[in-house]
Amino acid sequence: MSTTRHPPPGEFGPEPDGPGSTSAVSAAGQPRSLALSSASGIVPLARDFTRQALYDWGWLPAATADRRAAAEDVLLVVSELVTNACLHAEGPEALRVSSDGKVLRLEVIDRSGGQPAPRTPHRAGRPGGHGMFIVQRLCVDWGVVRHSEAPGKTVWAELAAPA
Repeated sequence: MSTTRHPPPGEFGPEPDGPGSTSAVSAAGQPRSLALSSASGIVPLARDFTRQALYDWGWLPAATADRRAAAEDVLLVVSELVTNACLHAEGPEALRVSSDGKVLRLEVIDRSGGQPAPRTPHRAGRPGGHGMFIVQRLCVDWGVVRHSEAPGKTVWAELAAPA
C-alpha cells in the first residue's frame, strides 16, 4: 500500500447538499459526492452513482472490451471499498468520485479508526477477506487519509483511465 499521494479530504469539490444528494451535473471528470450515511442499499447505490459518472465522462458505453473491462474494474473497486466500510468501519459516510482524464479516484469516507489492509497471506480458496486484495490488484495506487478534526478516515483508490 502506498500513501504517497493523498490530498486532504474535502479538496475534491463541493460537499453534497443533503442526504443522498449529488453534486450538480459535472464536466468530464469533475468531482462528485454521494452521501451514504442515511441511505439504504448502499452498495448498489454507490455502484449506480459511479456508473452514471462513467457514462457522463464517456467511459461508458464502452467501445472496446478493454474499455468495458476498465469500467467494470471501477465498479468492482467501488463495491469492495463500500462493502469494507459497511463490514469493518461502522458504515460509509460518503463516496467521492473524480477523474483528471488519466486517473479515476474513488474515496470512501467513514467514521472508523481501523486500518484496511489486504489479508496476508491471501488464500484464494477461502471465503471472505478478498476485498482489499482485489483493490490492491486492480488499482494504480490506494491508501488511507486520517481525519484530524474527527474520528474516521478516507480510503482512496486510483485506477488508470482506459486508453
